[in-house]
Formats: sequence, structure tokens, C-alpha cells
Amino acid sequence: MAKDKLMDFDKALELFEPVLGFEVHVELNTETKMFSAAGNPAHESNHGAGPNTLVAPVDMGLPGSLPVVNETAVRYSISLGLALGCSIAPSSRFARKNYFYPDLGKNYQISQYDEPIAFDGEVEIELTDGTLITVPIERAHMEEDAGKLTHVGGSTGRIQGAEYSLVDYNRAGVPLVEIVTRPIFGAEHRAPEIAKAYVQAIRDIVLSLGISEARMERGNLRCDANVSLRPRGQEKLGTRTETKNVNSMRSVERAVRYEIQRQAVILAAGGTIIQETRHWHEDTGTTSPGRPKSDADDYRYFPEPDLLPVAPPQELIDELRAALPEPPAIRRRRLKADWGFTDLEFQDVVNGGLLAEVEATVAAGAAPASARKWWTGELTRIANAQGREASDLATAADVAALQALVDSGALNDKLARQVLEGVAAGEGTPQEVVDARGLAVVSDDGALIAAIDDALASQPDVLAKIRDGKVQAAGAVIGAVMKAMKGQADAARVRELVLERAAQ
Repeated sequence: MAKDKLMDFDKALELFEPVLGFEVHVELNTETKMFSAAGNPAHESNHGAGPNTLVAPVDMGLPGSLPVVNETAVRYSISLGLALGCSIAPSSRFARKNYFYPDLGKNYQISQYDEPIAFDGEVEIELTDGTLITVPIERAHMEEDAGKLTHVGGSTGRIQGAEYSLVDYNRAGVPLVEIVTRPIFGAEHRAPEIAKAYVQAIRDIVLSLGISEARMERGNLRCDANVSLRPRGQEKLGTRTETKNVNSMRSVERAVRYEIQRQAVILAAGGTIIQETRHWHEDTGTTSPGRPKSDADDYRYFPEPDLLPVAPPQELIDELRAALPEPPAIRRRRLKADWGFTDLEFQDVVNGGLLAEVEATVAAGAAPASARKWWTGELTRIANAQGREASDLATAADVAALQALVDSGALNDKLARQVLEGVAAGEGTPQEVVDARGLAVVSDDGALIAAIDDALASQPDVLAKIRDGKVQAAGAVIGAVMKAMKGQADAARVRELVLERAAQ
């Protein structure tokens, strides 16, 4: 594949105005699927199920099988629509979206078209410097997910060059809410940052509602990023591309920047942009062509004849509205005050997309400062080195348990960092890593005294200095003991014992 030519980002923005749009798909964590009683793989209890083990006749499109709407999915969808500031339709209808779906046995998707359950909303997002931007929401509609194809043979894992393909229907029929924005104008040089902040805001809302695991690496939350450019001073919108299923906040930001630079080169040379889907490649930081993008007419939508319209009673809408959690912006301000963080400390958490992780870690028993330290420090360092998200490496319970071991004296900070590396490598819980690697702090005074005596014997002048009142000289002995104990000693306790031995 030929590498795309890119224009300098600042130069691209001198010539063109970027216009953004996002379609975010949220998998709902209901116990069963959207239209069948099969288990839902998006639910935590079903994660890792074997291929084609969570299926029902409806999911495979078998003749004579009929869909039944999942009531919990409807409730979750209404809650999400309300949290997005949308109006809830008194009546909404499902439709058949006709398209070649090799991973949907019935060869169409049940979705919503011109009668979505939620419409006309807006979301406030916050950028790294505290700037607030309102993103207009066009609609949030219910639909089902497609299955998953695995292409076997070939070198790329794609259908080109594969010997055959396998279909896993586990994901077919998983309940989704698709959130579609209106065009976002005025993004300018902050377009990539806005993309990341928007997806983060949606994730925060979804997690606060408890309706999805929202783990992007598992596909619980997926973003399609639409980007178009128009020459400065032109009112007509440019042709957009849609980068599909970007699966991390960092990748959304990079994909938007890349498309701006790629499209700018083509337009500046007098070329035209093809309206198409594009695939994001995390390893190379590039996009590649997918398929020509279809318009709504191409899908031949028509009302789903096997399902009645969804008409939620006003009492239900009022009940769900009353149960909404704090809006993310208000929640952030409250957490900052509760935790006592400075602006810079709190912004580190927000910029890292780690607010939910720190909050959950505090709820699990860790002090706010400790939770922030591990998430924005060691875990972020490991994630950056591996090109992953910090939230993929450990759970809030892991970090809280790690800090509990430090607080109890079982670990010092140096050992705790090694333990966290083991947790991030998938070696188990903090305690399991401690046990397997033998990383606990040595608390036996006898072993420490033996190491101290050896260090003092090799440095007799240090002992004399300590006895002459030069207590700082103890640092040399402490360092030698820590080295001898391979860092598995409590430095404070070692210091106490050194001074005790020197006083004898």
C-alpha cells in the first residue's frame, strides 16, 4: 500500500477549515441481546465466551424466527438520550437497513432510521486548558450489532488473500445505541483534541449511567470519525471521509489529525476527496480506503414489519430523568473539590482520560493522591511504552489493593512499581504478583540487622561519624543495606536500626 502524502498540519489549517462529525456506537451491557434471549457478550459475565456459544435462532437469521425487543435496552437507550440532552420521541420505530452483511444471517440490520428514540441534544466537553465546547447531537438511535468475521490464511488478517472466513454470531444482535452528531464547525487547530474530548465525554456519560462497560479495546464503545475540509471562505461543505471503528481516545485524536493532513494535500493539488469509509491502522498511524460510503437511500430503509413502534409512557421517561447521575462537567468540578487536587493535578487526570479510573480507585479505598499517582504515573508510563491505554493494564481494584499493600508496609514504592508491571503484564492481582515474584518487604529485624552489621563493618568510618552526631552519614549504610536486600527493605526501618546500632 502506497504511503499517503501529508501536508503540515498548520499549513493545512491556513488553507482549509475542518468540519467534524462523529458516530459513536455504545454496546449496552444488558444480560440478553436486543431481539433474542441469547446471552449478551457485552455483559461482563459473558466476556471470553467461545465462538457461536451465545446465539439464538433470531441472531442467525433462521427462517421463522421473530425478534422481540429487549425492554432493558429500551430503558438504557432512553437514559442515554436524556443524559445527552435529547428529546425522547413519544413513538419511535425500528427499520430494516439493507446491506450486504456477511456476518448477519438475515442479511439486513434492524436499526432506526427516520424515527429514532432520541433526538436534538447537546454535550458539553472540556479541553485540556479548561475551554468548554458544546457539541450538537442530531440523534441517538437503537440498533443491533453485526457478528464477527475471522479471515483465515493470508498475511494481513483481511479478506484479501484469505483462504476462508469464519463467522462468529456471538456479537450478532448485541444491543447498540448509535449517537450521531451534527456537523461541528469552528474546531480549527483543536480538531484532534475536540475529537478525543468528545469520545471521552461520551464514555464518562455511559459509565456514569452504568449501561455499558465502555471498554474501547473490547469494542464496547466504538467511534466513526467523519472529517471534511472546505477552502477558507467557502460555505459549501467538503466531501467527508468516515474513519471506522477507532478503538481508543488516542487513536481518535491521531486519526482526525491524519485525515486533515491527508485531505489537504489532495485538495491543494486540485484533486477530489472520495466519499468513503477508511480503516485506521494503529501500528502505522495511517488510514487506508475501505468502501465507497453509501447514502441513506442506498440502504433501502423500510419499517420493520415484525416489531411494533416503541412508545414509552411519560411516567417512565420522568422516572429515568429523575434517576440521571450528575452531568460530567458538574461531576468533574465536585471531584476536584472532594479530592483537593490543584488545577494541574486534576487536569493530568482528565487529559489522561483517567477520571473514571481514579474515581473508582478512590471508591475502592485508596487515597485520592495515591490513586492519581499510580494512574497518571507508572500505569501511564507503561501504557505509553506499549502503545496501549492505561485503563487496559489494571483495574481500580488492582490499584487500590496495591496501595493497601504499600500502606500496610508490605511493599515500598520501588517494589510496588515492580508489582504494577506484573499486573500490567497479566500476571494476576497485586498479591498474586507479590507471591509469585517474592517481592514483599523484608520485615524481619534479624535479617535487617545482619545486613546493617555487614555494611557497618565495611564502612567503619561511617559508624564513627554517626556517633559524632553526623546522622546524615547513615545514608551510606542505608543505601548499602537496600542494595544488599535488593530493594526489599523498609528504608525508614533500616534507618531506625542503623541509629540504634550506632548508639550501642
